[in-house]
Amino acid sequence: MPATKPTTRKLTELLDSKFMARLDSLDVLSRKILQGKLQGERRSKRRGQSVEFADHRPYVVGDDLRFVDWNIYGRLEQLFLKLFLEEQDLTVHLLVDTSASMGMGEPAKATFAKRLTAALGYVSLVNNNRLSISLFADGLRTQLTHMRGRNYLPQMAEMLLTTDCDGFSDFEKACRDAATSRIGSGITIVVSDFLFKQGYEAALRRLIGARYDLYVIQVLSPQEIEPELGGDLKLRDIEDGDAAEITVSSALLKYYKRNLAAYCSELNDFCTRRGAVYVRTNSADSVESLVLNYLRRVRLLR
Repeated sequence: MPATKPTTRKLTELLDSKFMARLDSLDVLSRKILQGKLQGERRSKRRGQSVEFADHRPYVVGDDLRFVDWNIYGRLEQLFLKLFLEEQDLTVHLLVDTSASMGMGEPAKATFAKRLTAALGYVSLVNNNRLSISLFADGLRTQLTHMRGRNYLPQMAEMLLTTDCDGFSDFEKACRDAATSRIGSGITIVVSDFLFKQGYEAALRRLIGARYDLYVIQVLSPQEIEPELGGDLKLRDIEDGDAAEITVSSALLKYYKRNLAAYCSELNDFCTRRGAVYVRTNSADSVESLVLNYLRRVRLLR
């Protein structure tokens, strides 16, 4: 009996066709002047010699006379050089948490994170940006690197749909490995709940650099934001098995919410002080609204 060929998981399991149609009009935007090593499809703010006009500057001895604007010379009898926007290669790195804690919540944080990753990956690939996606738990678990073009969409969907959330998280190891594998210039986007016992500071420092914009997207579940618990409970950490017995009261819930708000505020401040952008989301929120509205306001997309 012949072996059954495994069915390829489809991108439409993550993004519906109407959403993809709207994504077609978007592109990734780098806030920094790019210095990519490869000539690509990306327009940077650097002045070069491509076909799209950008500005003028006065001619100086030694400039290439082919770029003199003779129309201006005819009117003003002064020499000005035409400046153009140079095409630069943009690399998008997506670092996505798939540790056990991401599988929690209703709806699960992982579902939101994977749909968001698929949307950002889709925008990158259809615009011929270079894309790398790394899924991590206790280090990098699986990667797709240096993808370019629509042909990689099925491969991206397959990886996202077939990777389960399990194991404990080692965020610093994941960031160390991801930082060493980056090439070119562009954008690094981290998608996680950021509930790391070892903290996030040392890890995120590895991703901050002059050649990369950093976006930190924290995904929390409704149950983490507004827990509905009461009475005597035994709580167990899903990743390392640590257990604690507690009595849940209204005072304890208020204390928990204050601590969560302070933690998120500290993460936001840490990012802002270092030029990174922090975004907090709820797994019950609309991925479509986040991508089409909010991520455009923070200038990750245009």
